[in-house]
Amino acid sequence: MNRLAQAASPYLLQHRDNPVDWWEWSDEAFAEARVSGRPVLLSVGYAACHWCHVMAHESFENEAIAALMNELFVNIKVDREERPDIDHVYMSALHSLGEQGGWPLTMFLTAEGLPFWGGTYFPPTSRYGRPGFPAVLRQIAAVHAEDPERIARNASAITAALQPRAQAAGPSAEPDLDAIAARVAASFDPVNGGIDGAPKFPNPGLVELLWRRGQRPGGEAERAAARLTLDRMERGGIHDHLAGGFARYAVDARWLVPHFEKMLYDNAQLLPLYALDAAGSGREDARMAAEGIVAWLAREMLLPEGAFAASLDADSEGVEGKFYVWTAAQLADLLTPDEAALLALHYGVTEHGNWEETTILNRLDTPDADAPAQAALRAIRDRLLTVRNQRIPPARDDKILADWNGLVIAALARAAGLLNRPDWLELAQRAYRFASESMADGDGLAHSFRAGRLIAPGFALDHAAMTDAALALHDATASRSYLDDARRWASHLWRRYRDESTGLLGMTVQDSGGLPVMPRPTHDDAVPNANGVHAGNLLRIAAKTGEDGDRRRADNFLAAGLSAAVASPVAHGSILNAYDLARHGVEIVIAGEERAALRQAALRLPYTGTLIVDCPEVDALRAGHPAAAMARQAGRGAAFICFQGRCLPPVTDPNRLAEAIRAAR
Repeated sequence: MNRLAQAASPYLLQHRDNPVDWWEWSDEAFAEARVSGRPVLLSVGYAACHWCHVMAHESFENEAIAALMNELFVNIKVDREERPDIDHVYMSALHSLGEQGGWPLTMFLTAEGLPFWGGTYFPPTSRYGRPGFPAVLRQIAAVHAEDPERIARNASAITAALQPRAQAAGPSAEPDLDAIAARVAASFDPVNGGIDGAPKFPNPGLVELLWRRGQRPGGEAERAAARLTLDRMERGGIHDHLAGGFARYAVDARWLVPHFEKMLYDNAQLLPLYALDAAGSGREDARMAAEGIVAWLAREMLLPEGAFAASLDADSEGVEGKFYVWTAAQLADLLTPDEAALLALHYGVTEHGNWEETTILNRLDTPDADAPAQAALRAIRDRLLTVRNQRIPPARDDKILADWNGLVIAALARAAGLLNRPDWLELAQRAYRFASESMADGDGLAHSFRAGRLIAPGFALDHAAMTDAALALHDATASRSYLDDARRWASHLWRRYRDESTGLLGMTVQDSGGLPVMPRPTHDDAVPNANGVHAGNLLRIAAKTGEDGDRRRADNFLAAGLSAAVASPVAHGSILNAYDLARHGVEIVIAGEERAALRQAALRLPYTGTLIVDCPEVDALRAGHPAAAMARQAGRGAAFICFQGRCLPPVTDPNRLAEAIRAAR
């Protein structure tokens, strides 16, 4: 075994038997590079990554290639999920070279950590239009030894490109959210939903932006685009129709062929959208998609600690998707002719399949089943799932990430209210207990936990996502401890992660070092950006506390992020969603002793812009709050719907709250 035998990351442990003399990212690795005069080969990937496995099998397990790597380089292996800051900086370096990027990320660095060249996947011999990895290694090492000035120039130019640009002034006028949403909707595929073209990613932040616009008058086109996207994904092969949950993305433009890895963060972001759709429309398909996500979380991702694992691999038995697909012959052996015909009719099964002579179950081009057929199909799906579970499953990355768990806790808490599932709320509370207690790091949080080991300090998104989780649980339970946690983590973010020059959060604590630049992205990636998540947090905290200082902080923070969001809306859905909350949110003040039923009714409202303010004592409302005077006359329990500085008459009947909200909007 190499040095990775002592790693905590399952991805790094996958490489512990490689003949490559891997190092973890450390000062010692770079000291070795300086002493030996060798450059650094940085390889970044993650446990569920198919092409990472391919390059590992082809090159890192190859004795001759590994010997070449060991002779010419100091080799560092990084799990991008464990160290997203490293991944962000060096992926940005690759982009500065004009490369599209992806994983595995293969970068070449000086002994000071400065990038001077890189790429992604390299085959062992020249093919796919890519040079063979051994030839790349020899050429890079030769240039490093023979032309150090060229290396220095490259490193200097790339590092300069990574430096943050001056922050543009905020927009001179308030952004027109309706116009922005219309532009985003116009970029969506009118037939299949999602951003037009392939590959197709879920982009839940943009779907939420369209949904928010669709809640207001004149937003019918945007709501239709959001609902079409959710419907086509649910019907597509990206959706696991047997076990529930969604794969990372589809490689085609129709959502048919998934890249089979299943990530916690995708499902965390999709769950509340399907719950919103189900609660608002009554669509049974949307409800089943939401229930399927939670069933998958509970069955396959829930760990003994009560929190959730990070991902499931794309591969099993060394083959991508093998665990999930079916041949017509396999199905014929398991089902009666009538059952096989019914499944074929409704799930697209054909003799030669729809992907490499196999079938990915889907409902993209099939008729909807009537009630008797639905019952029969449910029994067939259960039987197929039982058989599928006897196959060798994809590997599970069982590290616990605070940010991804925060996303799923908030999703479970909100979906539980929307669909009246108290069992989902229990799942959320159990995961929260582990993350908030066992991953505590002083006033803040660690990023990762596995096998009793913490990776600390956490990143900005760890704190922002867990703050959002605490606020969602406070909405659901009115327990003061959740609000106290949210305020403590928000204060920690403000002190340790906020960049005074921009007013925004950096990815890492301000005094962290070891990277060529401090990573300060504002754009969303596969997960929402910490700045967008936390802008929404600050707005919710301000509504709950009623303190003017909290509201000023929320407004100033949101204003700092708007210039980037307006310049590139598609990349900044989370910030725009927070701005939508600020401008179009509806505050629901629930006062009095008998307010639990009113709070539950508020949680069931199928709107993304509700700010729930639990007010056991009317004196808790600030003196200038528009509901303060009426609340004193509210009796034992009432809800006040407030927006744009005014409040409607009190609602005392929980069954009338939805009607009152619709009238207000």
